[in-house]
Amino acid sequence: MTKSAALIFLLLGCAPAAAADDAAGAANAFYAATQGLVRTGGGIPDATVRVRLAPLLTPRLNKALSDAAAAQVRFSAKNKGAPPLIEGDIFSSLFEGPTAFKVGVCRGDDKAARCAVALTRQDPGQKSANWIDTVALVNQGGWKVDDIAYDANFAFGNTGTLSDMLQMAIHEAP
Repeated sequence: MTKSAALIFLLLGCAPAAAADDAAGAANAFYAATQGLVRTGGGIPDATVRVRLAPLLTPRLNKALSDAAAAQVRFSAKNKGAPPLIEGDIFSSLFEGPTAFKVGVCRGDDKAARCAVALTRQDPGQKSANWIDTVALVNQGGWKVDDIAYDANFAFGNTGTLSDMLQMAIHEAP
């Protein structure tokens, strides 16, 4: 990549496609793609967002998101006016979602890795919230996100894993 192309990527906030060749690069691409989704409603991503995220996720996680979305449709049809099965940011421990992220050290081998991700939520005039979640990736013809462990232990935040949360939603609306 030329210096000018790298500068354009940097200025536009885009990561070059080659960044997804390693686990940390894949994690960075994922968090860049999910940044700000909570502003568009949060919860289980709609079909448009799922299509955009699909190349970054394992088939297993893509299926879980799709199944949870179908469960949400069934639940909403039977429970008019009820809140969604899942609200807020599903990709981090904090309901409101992060405003910044930094992928840290990734540990694993050439098949699977876990990366610590430092996340920050900074709202104007408020004290920042800082926490670390762990993203699990697998190498399936390229690194893909397979799960997220919510490690922050916030009093009112997400706990467990993304997969567990999606399975709960799927079972809530059989």
